[in-house]
Amino acid sequence: MPKTKVAVTVDAALLERVDALVAARRFANRSQAVETALADAVARAARTRLARECAKVNPREEQALAEEGFSGSRDTWPEY
Repeated sequence: MPKTKVAVTVDAALLERVDALVAARRFANRSQAVETALADAVARAARTRLARECAKVNPREEQALAEEGFSGSRDTWPEY
């Protein structure tokens, strides 16, 4: 996948921690460390949003809606 260069301003102490991870060979370079951290943050945000939305679901309501579809006779279902 093509990559785009961006400039980021980072706290000096945080950059020292990133550099320590690069020195320990946890990442090949700063870019890889930042890209990995950003991808993790975006994935975590998506999971958090999904969890929030799932928490809004009322299981009894969902069950009632699911069972509503089965209340009709099989004779009324279209032939596929």
